[in-house]
Amino acid sequence: MLKIRRALISVWDKRGIIDFAKKLKSLNVEIISTGKTASLLRRSKIDVKTVYSITSFPEILSGRVKTLHPRIFGGILANKKHPLHMEDLKNLGIEPIDMVVVNFYPFSKMIKEKLNFDQMLEYIDIGGPALLRAAAKNFKNVACISSPQQYKIVIEELEKNKGILKEETLRELACEVFRITKDYDTAIYGFLKKKEVLVWDLERVSHLRYGENPHQKGELFRLSPEEGIGFRQIQGKHLSFNNLLDLDTALSLVKDFNEPTVTIIKHASPCGAAQDKKLFRAFLKAYQADPISSFGGIIGLNRKVDGKTAKEVLKSDFKECIIAPSYSKEALRLFSSKRNLRIIEGDFTKSTKYKDIKRTVFGYLLQDPDEVIWEKNLLKVVTKKKPADKEWKDLFFAWRVVKFVKSNAIVIAKNGVTLGIGGGQPSRVGAVELAIKRASKSPKGAVLASDGFFPKTDSIKLMKKYGIKSIIQPGGSIRDKEIIELCNKLNISMVFTGIRHFRH
Repeated sequence: MLKIRRALISVWDKRGIIDFAKKLKSLNVEIISTGKTASLLRRSKIDVKTVYSITSFPEILSGRVKTLHPRIFGGILANKKHPLHMEDLKNLGIEPIDMVVVNFYPFSKMIKEKLNFDQMLEYIDIGGPALLRAAAKNFKNVACISSPQQYKIVIEELEKNKGILKEETLRELACEVFRITKDYDTAIYGFLKKKEVLVWDLERVSHLRYGENPHQKGELFRLSPEEGIGFRQIQGKHLSFNNLLDLDTALSLVKDFNEPTVTIIKHASPCGAAQDKKLFRAFLKAYQADPISSFGGIIGLNRKVDGKTAKEVLKSDFKECIIAPSYSKEALRLFSSKRNLRIIEGDFTKSTKYKDIKRTVFGYLLQDPDEVIWEKNLLKVVTKKKPADKEWKDLFFAWRVVKFVKSNAIVIAKNGVTLGIGGGQPSRVGAVELAIKRASKSPKGAVLASDGFFPKTDSIKLMKKYGIKSIIQPGGSIRDKEIIELCNKLNISMVFTGIRHFRH
């Protein structure tokens, strides 16, 4: 617990600082400030002491040295519970400082302004990081405020506790200081090195039973500040490495749809997906698309799981995990009969626009997520025959599903249900053959989505043989003209997206 009596304020980003300082004054906190910050506060009729009045030493070197003085740092670094520290302060006439409110020169922002080298050097903050690091080291005795976003939370706690901050809050504020100073120094390092430098703040969430195989150690880490989908395990065995990979695909796929949608994932690839106005029917359709492959799979649902859906899930064969945004009491009661079934509640509202990272023996590969959203007017019908309205709906459905299938990927769909999925094949025609072979029903009258273009006409001939009516694919092959001519001849409609969905 720390009573705040004296605060040092020196900020570049002055958003909210006037209101914050007024709140501090209302709590009888004495304020010390520097240069422009002090002038701003005074113009707002807030009484402040200057750093000069404390140190008797003026700002020098065009402002490069303002607060770097023993009377300031002694007041920040003193341990109030250490008798010798307090005796030193008393002998030297130094008063303790209980709060440091500082943010830095905007170095990263100024890089984008394309200033020359010497101009950029002036945006390397020295005093600010030094003040905050000193306060963070001594966090039990000093509150360190490093961002305008923290003002509201801090003031609310001070007002609630009569000017006192809890140690838990002080520790969190200190953690944030060391995070931002690390990021700040990394930006400077990258600038001087003339290279883009990436630092990952990875915090362990949990130990896993093992990795992809029992002889491999596995752990789950999350980027900090928290990035990624929050989730809560309601019941079941501990999640495994492979469970999390499958859950990632399951949630990402159904999250892509507005309509009630269900998928069943096996080895990070869908074996069935379906949509329907009723969630239980969507599950049944997804399950019946490939009941054999769904054994031991992961179910993803984008709606609250009700009792009827839960009953149908339990009637189906063995499943490892279920993930959904929420569950009814009846659904949870029913699932509780299967103690080992992992029930996961995921945050479907949070954006997942963070970098995709893959490790290779050559280094780490980073890319943006594959989150292109397509509207009908962005697609190009390249054949004489246009898709019927019903086919358009299925084309959109199949195109969204195919991006979650391992390349080469083919999805055959009809009436909002996947009939056959072919993925992970070295040839495009091989993927088409596999999708047709695995089709739960006749593909006659169905549509087909391909994650990449068709390099040869063999796939189109195969589709005609089995009655597929419409195709959606990226286009871009040197044989596009030949493919289009064949589709026209065979009375198959075809749409080009102009973008592919490879998934390795």
